[in-house]
Amino acid sequence: MRVVVTGTPGTGKTTAVKALSTQSRIVHLNDAIREHELWTERDADRDTLVTDLDGVREWLGEWDGSAEQSSAGDGAPRHQLVESHLAHHLEADRVIVLRCRPDVLEDRLLERGEPPKKAKENAESEALDVILSEAVDFHGEEHVYEIDTTDRTPDEVAADIRAVLDGEREPSAGAVNFIDYL
Repeated sequence: MRVVVTGTPGTGKTTAVKALSTQSRIVHLNDAIREHELWTERDADRDTLVTDLDGVREWLGEWDGSAEQSSAGDGAPRHQLVESHLAHHLEADRVIVLRCRPDVLEDRLLERGEPPKKAKENAESEALDVILSEAVDFHGEEHVYEIDTTDRTPDEVAADIRAVLDGEREPSAGAVNFIDYL
């Protein structure tokens, strides 16, 4: 099973999947993009790298999402997750979209040093469901799971991700709505 965790920057993807690191092998795609030079140019206005998605897919290969657990039962990872705000552009069986109320998201981004313009742009993207819409368009509603991270701990979010991995949670695209932010 191929599982990706995606969402607008600041929704808590990296923090939440770190809480799963003993149970899942995590591919932090943004790190891989930088480390393996999987980008085509630098967007100077946004101070970001333009990702080569074909290069990412080639680098990732034919991943099946599994990470074999050792026969000794030593707690080795059982799943592989790909985490990034771009992960929904990859082939996947389940797409977990982390969401956060836009005003809280904007504050999180400002606290970690993002420029105000970029923080505002990401908050507006969150309110407009940009990543959710892209995920549903690419994968279909039946494969998308929304998790609201607003006012929740990383461990609580990780528990919801674990429920998706274990098949204990139904797809939920469209369950979270922040349009009132606009």
